[in-house]
Amino acid sequence: MQQPARSAADSHDVIEVRGARGNNLADVSVDIPKRRLTVFTGVSGSGKSSLVFGTIAAESQRLINETYSAFLQSFMPNLSRPDVDSLRNLSAAIVVDQERMGANSRSTVGTATDAYAMLRIVFSRLGEPYAGSAGAFSFNLAEGMCLTCEGLGRVSDLDVDELVDRERSLNDGAIMVPNFAVDSWYWQQFAHSGLFDPDVKLQDYTPQQWQDLLHKPATKLKVGSSTITYEGLVVKVRRLYLVKDRDSMQAHIRAFVDRAVTFATCADCGGTRLNQAALASRIAGRNIAECAAMQISDLAEFLREVADPEVAPLVGTLRETLDSLVEIGLGYLSLDRESATLSGGEAQRVKMVRHLGSSLSDVTYVFDEPTVGLHPHDIARMNDLLLRLRDKGNTVLVVEHKPETIAIADHVVDLGPGAGPDGGRICYTGDVAGLRRSGTRTGRHLDHRVTLRETVRRPTGQLPIRGADLHNLRGVDVDIPLGVLTVVTGVAGSGKSSLIHGSLPRRRGVVVVDQSAIRGSRRSNPATYTGLLDPIRTAFARANGVKAALFSANSEGACPTCKGIGLVYTDLAMMAAVASVCEQCEGRRFTAKVLTYRLRGKNISEVLAMSVVEARDFFPSGPARVILDRLTDVGLGYLSLGQPLTTLSGGERQRLKLAIHMAERGSTYVLDEPTTGLHLADVDQLLALLDRLVDAGNTVVVIEHHQAVMAHADWMIDLGPGAGHDGGRVVFTGTPAGLVADSDTLTARHLREYVGHSRQ
Repeated sequence: MQQPARSAADSHDVIEVRGARGNNLADVSVDIPKRRLTVFTGVSGSGKSSLVFGTIAAESQRLINETYSAFLQSFMPNLSRPDVDSLRNLSAAIVVDQERMGANSRSTVGTATDAYAMLRIVFSRLGEPYAGSAGAFSFNLAEGMCLTCEGLGRVSDLDVDELVDRERSLNDGAIMVPNFAVDSWYWQQFAHSGLFDPDVKLQDYTPQQWQDLLHKPATKLKVGSSTITYEGLVVKVRRLYLVKDRDSMQAHIRAFVDRAVTFATCADCGGTRLNQAALASRIAGRNIAECAAMQISDLAEFLREVADPEVAPLVGTLRETLDSLVEIGLGYLSLDRESATLSGGEAQRVKMVRHLGSSLSDVTYVFDEPTVGLHPHDIARMNDLLLRLRDKGNTVLVVEHKPETIAIADHVVDLGPGAGPDGGRICYTGDVAGLRRSGTRTGRHLDHRVTLRETVRRPTGQLPIRGADLHNLRGVDVDIPLGVLTVVTGVAGSGKSSLIHGSLPRRRGVVVVDQSAIRGSRRSNPATYTGLLDPIRTAFARANGVKAALFSANSEGACPTCKGIGLVYTDLAMMAAVASVCEQCEGRRFTAKVLTYRLRGKNISEVLAMSVVEARDFFPSGPARVILDRLTDVGLGYLSLGQPLTTLSGGERQRLKLAIHMAERGSTYVLDEPTTGLHLADVDQLLALLDRLVDAGNTVVVIEHHQAVMAHADWMIDLGPGAGHDGGRVVFTGTPAGLVADSDTLTARHLREYVGHSRQ
């Protein structure tokens, strides 16, 4: 689409993108107004993220990195220039995404937002008795932390019975730790230490031998003509496995650690992480740990009573931060909540609040579906924060599907018209009113509404939940109807996930299909994960009279240089590993010999480069077509068969898992916000899929905020009335029509407004 010509006077008021070609972008050129709120729309796979994150934000961050000294750059990842002819008038870009905030147990909501740092200063000024400077209240500094747990609030221990079998001897394999099998190097250090008879059962050891086996510190021992360093099994396991990052472990070691390590609340600090001096200092009867454990909305109220002029400006700033967290629907959290336990949507909103208090202006903020996990009631709050960021003089770029957020945009860039090869083009740029008149897929669906069911399906039974009390649930009793579509809703923090994920997953026949990461390496892709590669390999093998193993990039056919990954990762000492396309196979992953074998004119690399939709035409029947049909049914027709799973969004991962389970019958499916990442035009397709699952004899339970899914449900369970300790109760059960007609919950008000529009 042609962009209007701009005069020299206003040329610096737009970000100029010329000739962007990353991923599926088709030589895109577009002007994006600065210091405005621009929303990028389009179906999944249309190129929104490639333009916003992969081109604009990536180039901004690359250019900023280049301003640092060569020494500092040596510690930074090596960013390649995006495939674009030119980008002009960029400002510093800050990406506020849905990535979890890391697994560091020392990071909390309080530390991530700086609220805890401000609270520490307040306590250092007003706390009685005086405990010291702000550092005296930090669990991450030696002067404030509990020394027993080192500021973690819990102590870890090893379950000895997961390490050894007391009824066996060393020679019989008493040590059950990975890599400690009989005759292994580690085993020999115990069996040949001279401290034990390797044929005696562990249960017959003397107290001293038992102590030496498990807890003896590193000691030099003479064994024959050589000297070894011996250390007890518990000491060695801690050194080998417990200091490592869990995600870097091999799967079998990670499973062992999960079994063997037990955590208990630190007895000395009661889980507060702080030493006694910090805990003794109080303001209005509360210590800092009690304040950090309060629900944020309650802490904000408590601080309104702290009126000492010495800290008035600081307390005012702290209250603004807390009020922003409440505004954005996170008032149910506490400052001591570990960052790693937040959902993707919660993490994005916490990061957003951090930037609201920033003194920087004329920054480009980039958001990835900020409404994920938000009830319609909370979306209005999110919109207010986006507008506040804009009004501070910043450029705000938002990738979004929700009409409520599209409606507040100053400018819209709509990509498409389809996904993958059918997308990557600008379909419309302009204001929202123009989008409605544009006739694009997004414009046509902007005011589309799903109507309430005329007749709801009747349950075939009940799945009872009794006395649910996880997190903020108040002894909830509720029945999940079988054989129908049930939607569980309520504001963020009302207890939806606690009720469903805390009560259903362990029950027989329940299949949980969520957005969590799929275990697997960068070799895994939709073809390998779904089992689609098996019939593809078989078809290639039959057509060419060779072994099927040749057509697996994880087996005999793999390029020997890149080991079938298609990329070569180079470790540059202090710098992050750099990925480059394998020169041997040119990224095709297979040996030259394998690529000579063809199936209907295509080699295996060309088939894996196909999208699901293209592959359906290539495999018109058979087991491959069955799997491809399921992938299409769940809205993943645009994915390429060989796309690494590590590049999929949470919503795409959930739909991929659903495709695998669709062949099952008589199951109870639990879905968690399946509309995440779905364009308005694709929601109807999702509803049809849910109907097919129910009509095939399954039960479908959906945790969801999207009013289209609520309106389409047979039954609704609404939790609330608010979040945190204001929630945790069932405030309505019944049909959507009953909710609209008879209830006054927050969900009822928004659904009433939604279906009211659908009747107009």
